[in-house]
Amino acid sequence: MIKYALLIGAAVAIAMPDMAAAQVKKGANGGAVVTSQGHPIEFVRKGTDVVFYFSDDDGSPLQTKNVKAKATVQDGGKTTTVTLAPSAPNMMVGKTESELTPQAKIVLSATMQLGNHAHTLTARFTGQ
Repeated sequence: MIKYALLIGAAVAIAMPDMAAAQVKKGANGGAVVTSQGHPIEFVRKGTDVVFYFSDDDGSPLQTKNVKAKATVQDGGKTTTVTLAPSAPNMMVGKTESELTPQAKIVLSATMQLGNHAHTLTARFTGQ
């Protein structure tokens, strides 16, 4: 009986990453979406370009002209920081030294001024 319980537990543990991957929300541009401080942020990689699409809490595009952001990238045992620049209407764009692997880990750190208050946003992604 214990053998069967261990086998079932192992099967569930192996299936867990697949279930988590199936629950990743995809955005309008085909990238993964993470919500930070009520703001959906979509990550898309295009060759060596990394693009983050910012949305307001209602899903409308959020202007990024007052956003300061960087992406910390861990890939192939190397950690680099990519400075991101605003791009109209709602993108923050940067360039990596080489194309990211699907195993890459990306952490977006951003601050934005909205009216009289500032938001600090953090979002974690994989290289997809």
